[in-house]
Amino acid sequence: MSQTPMISCPLKQTHEIDWVHPLKTHIRQAYGDDPDRYVDECNTLNRLRQDMRGAGKDSAAGRDLLYRYYGQLELLDLRFPVDENHIKISFTWLDAFTHKPISQYSLAYEKASIIFNISAVLSCHAANQNRFEDAGLKTAYHSFQAAAGMFTYINENFLHAPSTDLSRDTVKTLIAIMLAQGQEVFLQKQIADDKKVGLLAKLASQANYLYGQALEGIQENVQRGIFDKLWVPVAQVKHHQTSALAQYYQALADDDANAHGMAIARLQVAEADGRDAVRTAAAFPSSVSTNSNLGSDTGANLTDACRKHLATVQERLTVFNKDNDFIYHQTIPVETTLSVIPKLPAAKAIPVSELYQGQDIQRIIGPDIFQKLVPMSVTESASLYDEEKAKLIRAEAENVETANGEMAASLDYLKLPESLNILKGGMDQGPSVDEGFRTWCEELAGHEPSGRAFEQLSVDKSHITSTLNRCSKQLDMEESICEKMRSKYGADWTQQPSSRLTSTLWSDIQSYRGAIDEASNSDTQLLNTARQHKSDFDEMRSAGETDEADVLYQRAMQKAGATRNRARNGVTSPTSPQEGSLLDEDYDEGGTTVPDQIAKVEDLLKRLNLIKRDRMQVLKDLKEKAQNDDISSVLILNKKSVPNHESQLFHAELEKYRPHQNRLLQGTHKQAALMKELTKTYGDLLQDKRVRSEQMRYENFTRQRSQVVNKYKRIFQAFNGLIDGLMRAQSFYTDMKDTVESLEKNVETFVNNRRSEGAQMLGQIEREKASASGGQADRERDRLRELMERMSMDPSSSPNKSTTPRPPPLSRPLQTNDPHQNKSPPPSSNHHPKASSTPNITPSVHSPAGLPRNYSQQPGPPNYGVGEAVHAGSLPSINDPYNPMVYPFQSPMSPPLAGQGMYHPNHAPPPHQAYPQQTYPQSGQYPHQGYIPPPPPPGPPPSSQMTFVNPDVPHPSGPGGYAHYQPPRQNGGSAAPREPHDPWAGLNAWK
Repeated sequence: MSQTPMISCPLKQTHEIDWVHPLKTHIRQAYGDDPDRYVDECNTLNRLRQDMRGAGKDSAAGRDLLYRYYGQLELLDLRFPVDENHIKISFTWLDAFTHKPISQYSLAYEKASIIFNISAVLSCHAANQNRFEDAGLKTAYHSFQAAAGMFTYINENFLHAPSTDLSRDTVKTLIAIMLAQGQEVFLQKQIADDKKVGLLAKLASQANYLYGQALEGIQENVQRGIFDKLWVPVAQVKHHQTSALAQYYQALADDDANAHGMAIARLQVAEADGRDAVRTAAAFPSSVSTNSNLGSDTGANLTDACRKHLATVQERLTVFNKDNDFIYHQTIPVETTLSVIPKLPAAKAIPVSELYQGQDIQRIIGPDIFQKLVPMSVTESASLYDEEKAKLIRAEAENVETANGEMAASLDYLKLPESLNILKGGMDQGPSVDEGFRTWCEELAGHEPSGRAFEQLSVDKSHITSTLNRCSKQLDMEESICEKMRSKYGADWTQQPSSRLTSTLWSDIQSYRGAIDEASNSDTQLLNTARQHKSDFDEMRSAGETDEADVLYQRAMQKAGATRNRARNGVTSPTSPQEGSLLDEDYDEGGTTVPDQIAKVEDLLKRLNLIKRDRMQVLKDLKEKAQNDDISSVLILNKKSVPNHESQLFHAELEKYRPHQNRLLQGTHKQAALMKELTKTYGDLLQDKRVRSEQMRYENFTRQRSQVVNKYKRIFQAFNGLIDGLMRAQSFYTDMKDTVESLEKNVETFVNNRRSEGAQMLGQIEREKASASGGQADRERDRLRELMERMSMDPSSSPNKSTTPRPPPLSRPLQTNDPHQNKSPPPSSNHHPKASSTPNITPSVHSPAGLPRNYSQQPGPPNYGVGEAVHAGSLPSINDPYNPMVYPFQSPMSPPLAGQGMYHPNHAPPPHQAYPQQTYPQSGQYPHQGYIPPPPPPGPPPSSQMTFVNPDVPHPSGPGGYAHYQPPRQNGGSAAPREPHDPWAGLNAWK
């Protein structure tokens, strides 16, 4: 058995194109991204187009390939502007009917052609179904309607068609053909199901109407040379056939309605239409063209179907005429008086969105190929949506926090659930050790008493004070020596006053003394704190070391006045064993007992905690859902409409969070109701006298416990403050020790430089005096000799003999008052060894102040050689006047200019006072000429010690005491102590 043939639309053919290069170029230029990252995506799009070109025209797989490519083109259009001005790709498609190639740069042309092919594939797939089966009927019915929907989408969305197959008239005719055939398929299904004849007549009437429209369009397009001319006879046959079917079934309906004459008239019309259909089908050519998409048996199948139906009509007409002639005798109306058969549309164009209804369209299209490439406008819209989500989350989080706060405040006001444990007797109400107290005792364990630390601080402070005292004494003594020498020698003593040079040193000493005084006050405060809390510290330390914090805590609670009776289990309790627990109390008044009320309160608390836990979980789920919510794909799909409907889109997307918001709101309302009930129930419980008494007793105990904990908390804080203060004090004294030691070295360097300079100046003054006194003595001696020669009676001493005077000696010894000096000692030789260091000389008690014990009584001419030791016989007698030039001296050094260097004459030194023997460091080098010592550092001294260059030359001795100066040692340490001796004792002789 053959089925009536159906018209199907031919597919458009296309040429091959390249997507890869244009897309990569645009990615580089427009997005600024590396195009090599998207090579796979571009190749995937290229393969999709290649697969689309070979899609089968009569299979669902071909339809899916075309729709997948079309879906990716829609997504591509949201990121890449494919047109003549941006990405230029020439799309060439052949007209489906005329086969004329048409090329355009518009992506819309590509998409319209793809949709046209989808419609064509759907029509071919429907036409090839086996409609004798239910599945085939259903598939054909759906595919014809879907094809009509796709053609409708072309007419509604693509204007100015470049080809005839996409023109509005052509597409409109194709829509009519698809709908007419869909209506015919539905009619065949209803006939097979033996539906009522009235319904069949209406369906056939609608099919006849649609075929009439399609026939008009086909004839017009055939005249224009678009459609194949064989489509006309097919449409004509279908038009006559559906008219015959409509009249036939309506005649059956009229016969059932006892309108036998009208039924005969309709059968006559059906017979006429059937004869026309058979005649047209018989004239159908045996050979068909490939453009018509019709089979070679189309004419035979149409003829067979039409003849079969005509035979049925003729058979039924004979029966009706016979019955009317013998039984009904009704008048047969003419054709023109017959009423129009009502129409019942059963086929409609299926929209594109419903093409895959009931299927996962995302699975057919596949993932977005360029999903990693997000346009800037979409990113901005996504940011706005994220802000809307953040607002929603913040609002809900604030509501949750408010609800939790209200619950916590209410429970805290009611003192729940702690007070319930008191009433139940389930809490350990004895003086159990507070965890904080145990921790404090463990912190104090292992710490040694602070006595040693305070002793060390005292030692460090004494060391610093003594160092500052030594510095002050050295500076005072140096200034005193300088001023006494100035008073003795007057204008000859040109050394700059010390007060101008030591202002910075004195300022540092005073500031360091002030810092030490302030530190002493802090030490006193720390010591008072240690003494005040010594016993408490010892108790907590012992408790922490022996793990007896609970014993100390109980003892403190007892001192605070907490009295507890011993319970049966050995745990102290605020209620005596005789009193029992409130849970043991039973009331015989018929009211609710205390245990029942407590159980009800506990149940309400459990329900409140459950609501809180559920609320937090819902909020957590809401945050996670919002965090994972990415609508970039939705924004891309709605990119063209988002600017105008952005708020509506966001509102629609935020609706997905409505269930969470409703759950949170319901939880808040339920909590309010439970809190109200809990307050009433607990208030009724507290009205009991025994409950109030127990609560008051526990409040007193809690207050005493808080007092004890606060006391030991203050003690622990005091301990931490003490430890911190001791550590800071140790650090301070360590830094201060380094600082004052650096200051002491600077003071010693300054004093040594001043002594060296004074020794040079004193030697220069004595040499000048010695030179002046020697010349006067020579002149007096010459005058006396001449006088003695004139008074001589010796004839040999005549004036002629004395005409040639004796030349004076090259040098003369220093005149002294020693009566025993009657001859000059031999001149000092150069065989004396050089002095390596100045010896420590202790003056004799029988000698004048400032003279050494080994001072020779045999005078002699002084030796002024630099660096040579003084011969014992050349030293002056003890009766000679003060002459420091007897000793070797160093080349004079000019004093530093006033105001130069680090010292300024703006500090007045303290008054002179008696100082003990000073000990000076020894060194092998002295500072160079004009050296000015650097100021003391503000902090600890540098790691390296300064080294001063000084020639190894002994200093002159005498009343000035410079011969007793010892240079600093090389290692920078302090000088070794020596026997008490005042190096400046010779100054007493100046009075």
